[in-house]
Amino acid sequence: MLRHIMKPLINPPHGRLTHSWQRAWHNLNLPAQVGLFERLLAAYNEPHRHYHTQQHLAECLEHFDAALALAAEPGEVEIALWFHDAIYALRGSDNELRSADWAVQALAASGATTQVQTRVHSLIMATRHNATPSDADQQLLVDIDLAILGAAPERFNEYDRQVRAEYSWVPGLLYRIKRKAVLKHFLTRDHLYSTSHFRDRYELQARANLQAAIG
Repeated sequence: MLRHIMKPLINPPHGRLTHSWQRAWHNLNLPAQVGLFERLLAAYNEPHRHYHTQQHLAECLEHFDAALALAAEPGEVEIALWFHDAIYALRGSDNELRSADWAVQALAASGATTQVQTRVHSLIMATRHNATPSDADQQLLVDIDLAILGAAPERFNEYDRQVRAEYSWVPGLLYRIKRKAVLKHFLTRDHLYSTSHFRDRYELQARANLQAAIG
């Protein structure tokens, strides 16, 4: 019952996802593999997921819509968003790497250049959040991925519950210690967001949400 309660409350409109998918491949000037769209949506709908779902994907794509003009290579950023959580194993330590590898395989099958494959791989790996994004498109992608921190309190609290559900196998005390450490780490940064677009819109709310979650 708990898992059912924690599942995403929003089902993203299929048409919005289809539009994003088609736009990404159009901007890449490449054809998408037949069935790949459906395989990705199925991956984001795996039953063990609670936060890393179609809801999160749709929210990321909405943020991308609002910041599209900031992307140097919009097709690469958008397809990286589609793949950035394509692989999500609950106890996996290499989810981003496996997701990036899947993206590279799909791009190669569609005829993408090695340069495009490499850039998309790097974009997805930037969502590990263990290093400063190295270029403008990485900064944009990471800001989009972290936009949830600056969501309205109701959505942030739902996100916090969803993350806990994905870590339901971790004992309560240990989870609270680890989770607080992660959230405190974000607060040590001079800025949570690299771009002024996201900083102006979400920085203050994100810090308030994080402080409230830490308690």
